[in-house]
Amino acid sequence: MGIYLNPGNEGFQSALRSQIYVDKTQMLEYTNSVLDTEQRYICVSRPRRFGKSVTAEMLTAYYDRSCDSSELFRGRKIAEKEDYERHRNQYDVLHMDINSFRNQTAGAEGIVTVLQKAVMEELRECYPDYFAENTLQLSSALSQINKTCGRKFVIIIDEWDAVFREDKYDAKAQKEYIAFLQSLFKDAPSKKFVKLAYLTGILPVKKYGTESALNNFDEFTMLEPDVLAEYAGFTETEVRELYEKYHMDFEKAKQWYDGYKLGDGLHIYNPKSVVDSIRRKRIGNYWTNTETYESLKSYINMNFDGLKDDVTRMLAGDACAVNPAKFQNDMTSFKSKDDILTLLVHLGYLSYDADCQRVFIPNEEVKSEFVNAMEDAGWEYVVSAIRASDKLLIATWNMDEETVANGIESVHLANTSILTYNNENSLSCVLTLAYYNAVRDYTLIREMPSGKGYADVIFLPRKYSDKPAMVVELKWDQSAEGAIAQIKDKQYMKAIEMYKDHILLVGINYDKETKEHRCRIERA
Repeated sequence: MGIYLNPGNEGFQSALRSQIYVDKTQMLEYTNSVLDTEQRYICVSRPRRFGKSVTAEMLTAYYDRSCDSSELFRGRKIAEKEDYERHRNQYDVLHMDINSFRNQTAGAEGIVTVLQKAVMEELRECYPDYFAENTLQLSSALSQINKTCGRKFVIIIDEWDAVFREDKYDAKAQKEYIAFLQSLFKDAPSKKFVKLAYLTGILPVKKYGTESALNNFDEFTMLEPDVLAEYAGFTETEVRELYEKYHMDFEKAKQWYDGYKLGDGLHIYNPKSVVDSIRRKRIGNYWTNTETYESLKSYINMNFDGLKDDVTRMLAGDACAVNPAKFQNDMTSFKSKDDILTLLVHLGYLSYDADCQRVFIPNEEVKSEFVNAMEDAGWEYVVSAIRASDKLLIATWNMDEETVANGIESVHLANTSILTYNNENSLSCVLTLAYYNAVRDYTLIREMPSGKGYADVIFLPRKYSDKPAMVVELKWDQSAEGAIAQIKDKQYMKAIEMYKDHILLVGINYDKETKEHRCRIERA
């Protein structure tokens, strides 16, 4: 048992000893199915703290022939599968964490040399007479071992992209590193000694121009998770079961952490946030506290092609179109707004809807990080609206029509370049931004089917809130009274009739010529 060659199952044991462990072992059924096939090259990219390293430890514990992991997997989902025993603890495993080698070299310079030397020292202990003493390349050593005794290797590289993320401007080190990866996974001899290759990181496999340097890898990303979507984080079913087990409010957690939508309507939650909220018995910002919004601030401040406008719209609950195809899978080659938005998906700051190719801010935890970044970046026009939202909400509850009209008018005029009142969607964006802090008491639903049509915005009180439900209808160049009449005529209150005697009807009209806003508020 070594540090890199067949390191054993202690890493996975540590995960199992944790207070909260969610069984993701069924993923091994997929990796077993691709062993020794053309699909045995796998790259899984996820944001920080989404469980990538735990999964790598699980694979190591399962395949490593130097240990017996039968007790660790007893009763787990994978143990029910047909090929479970056939592959358990049967292979040589090489498990390398690129960040650990970066720390040894104080950066990327010389990382390949240090890595190969450390791993080959262990290989010599295990296979002393199977490759030449003067062998310098790890790939050559593995090839000679395979040729001599037929051994194949499961190669696991955690944080594979650390060189590209942490040493983003060191082109020489990156080129050397990519050449090393190609020798392990792309050159002809490697096909004989690789049983399975499993890379984890935040970025997908690096591209050079239009061609990938490792185009034989199947990539599973936050953009295209495909068959591994349910292993990207915790599923909603898993999260609901956890909160019920620990007697905590799932609906409140859903409000704060839900939003990563992968695959066919699958909702994924950040494991870090869920686990810490249960351990601490409090909903809060746990994943974002492990990050720094300095990087987010630097990206959104680049403002390619009106990026700031899109970010403001997303903060107001909208989604924005994106073309992720041209992204170069690094953190420096930014040529358009699409590149920034795509990177933010990989970093976990945005969620991607593949059906309509649009991105959006996934949840309230991440929204707060955007607000922090905007505040420090000087986006005063957005920050002012958010600061004033509590006052606007109180004025609405008090049926103070003039204050409500003036408050929404102020938000609209400050953001007139992006939130123009040319259509109802723009009206809804202005309203959502103006009432930003309402999420503490409400779920805001835009274009909600109700009665004989679609209500513009409905404010549904959360179950712990004593605030009134609200139906808001937005008009331009008509009248606030007409908006109230439409709510009544089309029976928009039907969707919230359970709140009878505690409903406010809010009609807002905007005059495009005078720029004046008018508001009418009535009790249902």
